[in-house]
Amino acid sequence: MSIEALGSMIERYAPVCEQEEKDRELMLAMLRGGAHLLTRENEIAHFTASAWVAGRNLDKVLLAYHNIYSQWAWLGGHADGDSDLLSVALREAVEETGARVRPLSVLPQSLEIIGVNGHFRHGLYVPSHLHLNISFLLIADENDEIRVKPDENSGVSWFSLQDAEKASPEPFFRAVYGKLNNRLAAAGSGLNDNIQR
Repeated sequence: MSIEALGSMIERYAPVCEQEEKDRELMLAMLRGGAHLLTRENEIAHFTASAWVAGRNLDKVLLAYHNIYSQWAWLGGHADGDSDLLSVALREAVEETGARVRPLSVLPQSLEIIGVNGHFRHGLYVPSHLHLNISFLLIADENDEIRVKPDENSGVSWFSLQDAEKASPEPFFRAVYGKLNNRLAAAGSGLNDNIQR
């Protein structure tokens, strides 16, 4: 996927709330501005992909206890030059948990601009910046073996949808997780028009 195709995907995305409308507009404006947004070399803003990994019955999700944030959260990571953000979400989910995942849909299910506070990573200071995040729904078998990735997380576990939503102490993320849970519920009932396999 090219950066142009990524822009087209974001342009075609149908926002479900005001937050997504505003964030979508800003992402498209940044893409039109020509700033290189696929690598962390852009210290102001860059693309990331997140995975909301559901069990086969769509009633549980897989979270990791992230060392950097000291909290349970979804899976995902930086694009690191890859404009195919679904591939990024799949790769990160496997790297972080060992789970065998597949997409529930090839289409994004949520988008958000996430502010990241300055922090140290591998002994170097990373200034505050923005994650231009695209989220995907993935599926895994909750009976498969999962494992931690010690340099990134210290726990990996299945949560009920409600407990996953409450796992974050941050209202913004609780709202995003709630939105993704609604997408899962609609997928399970066949009402999510944004599911394309």
